[in-house]
Amino acid sequence: MKMNDLAAALVQTPRTANIHLWSGTGEGPTPQGAFDAALIDGGAANCKRLRESSLIAPNSRIVCAKPNAAPHGNGQRLFVVISKMQQSRPGRHAHAGIGWVQRNDDGSGLFIDLHDDTRERLEHDLHAAFGAIPSLRDPVYGPVQTAFASRRCDGLPVCAIVVAAYARELW
Repeated sequence: MKMNDLAAALVQTPRTANIHLWSGTGEGPTPQGAFDAALIDGGAANCKRLRESSLIAPNSRIVCAKPNAAPHGNGQRLFVVISKMQQSRPGRHAHAGIGWVQRNDDGSGLFIDLHDDTRERLEHDLHAAFGAIPSLRDPVYGPVQTAFASRRCDGLPVCAIVVAAYARELW
């Protein structure tokens, strides 16, 4: 086999990959209970969540919907970027957010996950974080996209999560 033939054989045809993005909120008797309730609400409670880096691979498409879960999916690996905010002080809010940018030409990009007790500050901080990207990285990213989850604490602890799931695999 010639070197050019070998190189051509090693190049894979790009495929489109869906990254599912969704949110959940919950309330519980403890902060951990509230987190578990948010995971249940968000459909990620029975998975082993493995945190990923913030890079979005080329040919990726962000789909705002929970991924299909296999029946009896306890213990599946879920590769995620996750934003989580817990709040135990009555009258205060938990706001979780994920922002992302993608290149128009190939779909590659970046996620940033932040949280705050003020929604406006969270939104500002996500946009400000991406404002530095042109000076640090390739300046050809498209506009900033965002997703948020919010919950007010009215007594019991609460939690808000936003999840970007790259893939779900059997353990």
